[in-house]
Amino acid sequence: MDKKHVFIICGAAGSGKTTVANYLREHYNMHRVITHTTRAPRPGEQDGVDYHFEDDASMARRHLLEKVTYDGAQYGSSYEGLEEGWQNGQDCVIVLDTAGALTYHRELGSQAVIVFLTVSKMTVLAKRMTQRGDQRSAIESRLSSKEYRRDLNLPTELAGIAHVITNDQWNATCQKIDQLVGKIMAGPDSN
Repeated sequence: MDKKHVFIICGAAGSGKTTVANYLREHYNMHRVITHTTRAPRPGEQDGVDYHFEDDASMARRHLLEKVTYDGAQYGSSYEGLEEGWQNGQDCVIVLDTAGALTYHRELGSQAVIVFLTVSKMTVLAKRMTQRGDQRSAIESRLSSKEYRRDLNLPTELAGIAHVITNDQWNATCQKIDQLVGKIMAGPDSN
């Protein structure tokens, strides 16, 4: 069996991580790794679909590959979530912060394909958070958090490893994603 990958989509809040992850699922039949969180659901979010919504005790019982506290809530992803996709012969896709991307790179090596999203104008990020329905207080809290500031830039440890995509125009972003997936699926001998 070919070695399967997990495409890790990271970047600041509002950079388009969920949109890119959905594109990979729809166009490349990638398995979405559902992550765990202790934060409250946003309007319309469903347990087991958007996240596995946990409390502190249930979160502690998970077999987590990585975990992080972000804006006062815990987030994490489990080994079981990856195996579910890989056992079905699918590559996986997951949305993580940059700290999680670093952990996946350390733990999984070349199986982890890291995509770092950014935008040309930082004002776009807050506008996108408003458009997706985030509350003003939540947006203000996120924009002032150390985690948000951290995720605005690619960690130096991932320089030359992560695939950086500026997500200003959706059609251009799709073309870059398509090129990346084609390169990864062709394997290292195709260069």
